[in-house]
Amino acid sequence: MNPHDYCQDKAAKSGSSFYYSFLFLPPERRQAIIALYALCREVDDVVDECHDVQVAQTKLEWWRKEIGRTYGGQPTHPVGLALKDVIGRFNLPQEQLLEIIDGMEMDLTQTRYLDFKGLQLYCYRVASVVGLLAAEIFGYQDRQTLKYAHDLGMAFQLTNIIRDVGEDARRGRIYLPIEDLQRFNVPAKQIMDARHDDNFVQLMRFQAQRAQQYYDQAFAHLPPGDRKTQRPGLVMAAIYRTLLREIERDGFLVLDRRTSLTPIRKLWLAGSTWLRA
Repeated sequence: MNPHDYCQDKAAKSGSSFYYSFLFLPPERRQAIIALYALCREVDDVVDECHDVQVAQTKLEWWRKEIGRTYGGQPTHPVGLALKDVIGRFNLPQEQLLEIIDGMEMDLTQTRYLDFKGLQLYCYRVASVVGLLAAEIFGYQDRQTLKYAHDLGMAFQLTNIIRDVGEDARRGRIYLPIEDLQRFNVPAKQIMDARHDDNFVQLMRFQAQRAQQYYDQAFAHLPPGDRKTQRPGLVMAAIYRTLLREIERDGFLVLDRRTSLTPIRKLWLAGSTWLRA
């Protein structure tokens, strides 16, 4: 299996909605975004699957060195080898790839966020930076598109947080800011115990409104001239906003279940959005 096939396999097996946004790209750009996505999956798996913090930190440090080897032309991992082929072609800054790893490492050392400002840094590192790198791969003429990519990444991560509240709580993490929990009178223990009530629904409705604001901001920033090249992001937005509406329609039943869209529905949203953009 060559490095790009390894990344393709990693992306396909993840079952992520992101994979559907890559399907219609030209081969060269699809290869690049899948290599970037495979890196994100590798470092995310370190955090989620390694229960010893020190071991996880050691593995993330290995990935930092692998990024350095990749930019030095001597990677050793299939993902590094795949990235070596594309980083120069698409002007992907080393510092941004390292910042993604910094974001993943936050999950090892921080399980609560006092306020939204603190959460914003986490979302920026694990999602907005990925959006900025993706914008380089997809191509743009107007630098205003980078503001679109930043805000869309924020919107995606906030949607993930809403969808995964219960799953994250079972891992000992609550991303909802403490100031928001206090505002809506939802103790952290209630989330850990998966107790759904009206206060929790109001809390989650507030989180959903915040995510929707970021979607709206992102679209407002996207220049018409870059709309076609940035279609993969619009595909992802269509899938994620549909998911968010499903969660809202179900009354935010996210503490003991994980709402998802069927592959057929994702494919339909991807195709129809691509054709309209």
